[in-house]
Amino acid sequence: MTRSRSWRSEEVARNDRALLRAAREVLAVDGAHASVAAIAARAGVGVGSLYRRYRTKQELFQRLCLIALREYLDAANEGLAMDDTWQGLMHYAMASIRSGPGSLAPAAGTFDVTDEMTELARRGDRAVAELVQRAHRAGVLRAGVTAVDLELLIEQLSKSPLQEQLQCQGRTELYDAALNARERIITIALDGLRAGPAGALPGQAPGYELFTMRWAPPEGETAE
Repeated sequence: MTRSRSWRSEEVARNDRALLRAAREVLAVDGAHASVAAIAARAGVGVGSLYRRYRTKQELFQRLCLIALREYLDAANEGLAMDDTWQGLMHYAMASIRSGPGSLAPAAGTFDVTDEMTELARRGDRAVAELVQRAHRAGVLRAGVTAVDLELLIEQLSKSPLQEQLQCQGRTELYDAALNARERIITIALDGLRAGPAGALPGQAPGYELFTMRWAPPEGETAE
């Protein structure tokens, strides 16, 4: 009986993780119009399973927001704990970019903000402001860059239209190339924040197949 309850708890936890991941992915593509049915289908569960865990779409989005705010706060505090000021700032930026596909910004205004969310946001804002101020004091951050500049840049870089398109097309043969290209773009953008010379770019220079091959039907299929 105990083993059965444990297995059930593990299944519920797996389904919850899948729902939350799917919700962020669908939200990144469909924005505030993301449907419960699309989220459930992407997670591989029934709509009924979603509603057993979250009574409304608002409740699901509130949960997503809380998780994201905690992740951002943890990343900022971890960055502040690093001795290298630039690496601390980049740790926060990269962790925030990679915390999930896209941004939760499309859902803004579609659900009620709780007191817990407000408090986490305030703590996160203070930590990020300190990261930016510390980087300026150390002379490693480009003059004039603000915490808002950094947050808006992270919001832009957290979304990858190219990867989303390839995923929708099922173009798995281009996934590694697209991932490499995205890493380079992120590095280029973040290096633009440096007060000094930029560092070396990661990976290989992307090829134009990332553009041209998107227009060709996937292998084994023909255009109608």
